[in-house]
Amino acid sequence: MLTAVEPRALQAHGLVVRRGDRTVLDGLDAAFPAGVVTALTGPNGSGKSTVLDALAGVVPVQGGVVTGLPTGGVAYVTQAVPPTALPLTVRSTVAMGRWRGRPWWRPLGRADRTVVDEQLERMRIADLADRPLDELSGGQRQRAFVALGLAQRAPVLLVDEPTAGVDAASAALVTAALADEAAAGVVVVHAAHDPVAIAASDRVVALT
Repeated sequence: MLTAVEPRALQAHGLVVRRGDRTVLDGLDAAFPAGVVTALTGPNGSGKSTVLDALAGVVPVQGGVVTGLPTGGVAYVTQAVPPTALPLTVRSTVAMGRWRGRPWWRPLGRADRTVVDEQLERMRIADLADRPLDELSGGQRQRAFVALGLAQRAPVLLVDEPTAGVDAASAALVTAALADEAAAGVVVVHAAHDPVAIAASDRVVALT
């Protein structure tokens, strides 16, 4: 567990999170600096996903605080949902990354469509743009969800198990994209079991 406070870092101070009667995080102190890829590791049930949920603000915390959230918010790519739960094309999925803060009645502009096209190309799924998600392989579908997160252009990118159960080519594309985002100054944090993804990270926060 990291306790040092680093400049330009997203920081967790004494985080406590309970799920039902179980305390999942009990006083977590950690810093997640910009410019590097941080991997959250640990056994199942150690709280990796909960840390991401807390950093993203999608679960209530019973103690502690998250500081250092930059203007521009957080892009959070959760573990892929079953494709039948989202009857969307690949392009529509990635385009959801451009809708945050936009009135429902205002269509995406040319600049937004350009961002979507760039991320489709980046994840090498441009040729699948008009395909339904449920026709994609697991690796292709994961790349679509990562592209959704990248399309948000947020200063913080959180990704839950981005290489779990995907082919080697998809894992390489995802880890390269995370490294590129970090190189651009983004705070990048991902939960990982995959040894290859962990080895490709710049630093590790191990939960027990």
